[in-house]
Parts: sequence; C-alpha cells; structure tokens
Amino acid sequence: MISCFGYLRVSTVRQGEGVSLQEQRSAIEECAQKRGLIISEWFEEKETASKAGRPVFNQMIKRLRHGHAEGLVVHKLDRSARNLHDWAIVSALMDVNIVFHIATEPIDFTTRGGRMTADFLAVIAADFSRNQREETRKGLYGRLKQGLYPFKAPLGYLDTGRGQAKAPCPKNGPLIKDLYALYLSGQHSLRSLYAEMNRRGLRGFSGKPVSLHGIEKILSNTFYHGLITIERTGETFDGKHKPLVTKGQFAQVQLIKAGRCGPKVTRHNHQFQGIFRCGLCDGPMVPELQKGHVYYRCTSKRCKMTCMREDRIELALLSRLSEAEFTNSDIGQIKDRWDAADAHKDIDASRRSVLARIEALETKLARMTDLLIDGTLDKQSFETSKQTTNFDLSQLRGQLDLMPNPAELRKEQAEYIKLFSSLVDTYRAGARAERRELLQNAFCVRHLLPGEVRLVVRDWVDVRHEETKQNNSKLLLSA
Repeated sequence: MISCFGYLRVSTVRQGEGVSLQEQRSAIEECAQKRGLIISEWFEEKETASKAGRPVFNQMIKRLRHGHAEGLVVHKLDRSARNLHDWAIVSALMDVNIVFHIATEPIDFTTRGGRMTADFLAVIAADFSRNQREETRKGLYGRLKQGLYPFKAPLGYLDTGRGQAKAPCPKNGPLIKDLYALYLSGQHSLRSLYAEMNRRGLRGFSGKPVSLHGIEKILSNTFYHGLITIERTGETFDGKHKPLVTKGQFAQVQLIKAGRCGPKVTRHNHQFQGIFRCGLCDGPMVPELQKGHVYYRCTSKRCKMTCMREDRIELALLSRLSEAEFTNSDIGQIKDRWDAADAHKDIDASRRSVLARIEALETKLARMTDLLIDGTLDKQSFETSKQTTNFDLSQLRGQLDLMPNPAELRKEQAEYIKLFSSLVDTYRAGARAERRELLQNAFCVRHLLPGEVRLVVRDWVDVRHEETKQNNSKLLLSA
C-alpha cells in the first residue's frame, strides 16, 4: 500500500470550527480505503489558498520532496491550490513520481489527459478566486462610498452590524477624547501620554495596555475625526460614524507631532515649559531646577541670553494681563464696533440664502422621485441626477455647518468680553493646562531677554485703542 499525506484546508478559523474539516477527513479516508492508500500523516490548515505562502502547505511539500511519503491526497483540487503558483508546485511533484489523488474526482494523473483535466480545474479555481476577490473589493468600495467602514472598528468604536456605521464605545470612546485633549495641552510627550493613558485604563482589544506605537497610531488615525483613510492606497472617504474629535483638533495634533522632537533638557513638568523663546536667537527657553528655584535658559551655547527665574516671569505676565483687561469704557467701544459692523445681519442673510438653496434641491429631489414613480423619468437618468443633487446638498450642508450661528456668535461675544474683563483672575483660577492655553492664545510674541520679558498681545485680543499697541513692545523687570 502507498503511504500518503492527507491535506485538509479551510479558508478561515471560523470555518475550521464547523464540520468542513471533518467532512474532508472522512472523504479522504474513504478514498484511501478504496484506492489502497495509507494516510501516514495529516496536515491541517486554516488559511486561504488564493495567495502563495501557506506555512503548513509549504512544510508538507518540503517533506514530500525529502521522501517522507509517496503521495498526497486532498478532498478537492481547490483545497490544495487556488493560485497557479501553488498548483505548479503540486504538479512538479507528479514529475518526480509523487502520486496525487483527489478524493471527489476519479482523475488519473498518470495520463496526459488526466493532467490536462487537472490543469483546467486549477485554472478555473484560480479564476474563481480572482473573481471572488474582485467582487469582494467592489463590495468594500461600495460600503466605503456610503461612508461605512467595512473592517473591524478601531479602538474607541464598536461594530454595530453589517451596513451600520461604527458607534462610539462608551468605555474607550471618552478615553480616546482624553488622549487627544491631553496631547493638545502641550503637557505630554508620547511616552508620558502612554503612561497616563495606561493609568486611566485605556486597553486594547486584547485587554492589555495600548503600546507606545498604538498611542501614536491613534493620534494619526483620521477615522477619529470622521474621515476613513485606506492606508494601502491613500484613498479617503467621508465616514457616517460620529467623530470623537474635531478636524481642527486632529490637524493641531499632527502639527504638534511634527515638531515633537525638540531638545529636552529637563524631565520636570514646569509651568512655562515650551511657552517662551529666546529674544536674542529665537531658540527655546528650557527650565532647570537649581537650589529650589526654576530658571529658564537658552539652549544655544553661543547665545548671550542670561537665565531668568520662573517666579519673576509670572510677575511680568500678571502685570501684562492686568494691562490687557477690558474696562467698562473698553466694553462699550467694543459693543459699538460690533453693532456698527452689523455682522449678525450679514450672517443671517447668508444662512437664509444657503437654507433656501437646500430647500430647493430637496424639492427637486422629491419631484424627480415622483417622476420616476410615474414612469416619466427613466431610472438611469434619475440615478445620475440624484447623485449630482445629493452631492450639491452635501456641499451646501457642509457650508451651513461651517457658518456661525448668530445666537452662538452672540454667546461667544459675551464670553469673550467676560474673559478679557478678568484675565488675571482667570489665569490664577485656571489649572496648569488652562493657564498655558490662555498665554498661548493671548500673546503672539513671548520672548525672554536679559532682564526683560517681551509680550505682544494678539490683534484679536487688543481691539480697544490703537495707542495701546505702543505699550505692547516690552515690560522691563527691576533688578
């Protein structure tokens, strides 16, 4: 009797949990009994045969070449190969007198006609695989164009079923938001962010803490701001899922990441770290802890900038913030300017115009549907016009979302006045991250010079008097 290997294969692990493998084994055992074969060893694999490189298959072929068995038995030809590369390997075995049997097909591989029949079956299997792959790709692209992500949901989202948008995970979703917020605060490097998120309980799909590389991948994944990106091709699609961060936040994170490799002289998380630059060479001013005090010094060895103590910098900041606060007279002038600009009226008019265009397109879409139902409009023309109309609607709705709401604008103006009427109190009451954000938003120039802190208020902050800009240049410190 001829000693043979028995090869069993299913395409996925999930298939392997069913009865397919057992059915293949039973068919091969029955074939071996009828044809006088002995199955000396079984090789079982849960991999697709569409691509070359199956580890169990390669191991089995290697052992056959070394004479560990005289033949090979498979359930069907496509169980051994669905690509012509692997079929060529199997076919080459027959040229060195390794017998090959298909349990479900009485093909005689010792004849030219039998070999040709098998070659035809291999070509059909390979073509079936290619066609299946193409149809799968079409289905995936169809989902992507609908704004649906047809793959496993990223961390922070949940799979909600086929044809449904991913939903934010109630546990990890808020943690992903925190991750972005912490990185945007400027208080964390990727390593410290990794430690902090581990402490807060962010876990991957395996239940283990998200790795440092995983943290960086999350910060780079456009899915979190609503855009689906296919890494292999670079294609992007607007997603229907709910974003966890805004597009602005995501863009700011990328800018921070791009410049994250600056010099790190100190490991301490000091108040003004990364806030000030040298007024002589524009290099970063880094903090150092010496004898109980924090000093900021320029990292350039050739620069003549002297160091400056943190508490003296804060005194200068408080003084400058006090100067920038709005008085009652300032508030009156600001409101008069806003009223004279009549911005609300212009915004209202623009919004009404966009809303009218949206309503007109929606009416057009409904009218086309009625014509299709009546048979006046053919389906192809309807689909073409519908696609164009939906695109225009999408553009207008996006435009409307970006336009400020007059009510929200009035609220923002009130908050703006409230904030800049009490800058010093806001600074003192704020947490460390809030203080840093206030300084970065309020001052466009933050330089340290020998014995001097130079702070220039941003134009959108100093809207009161033109002459106040004359006093923005610098604030001298007494010795």
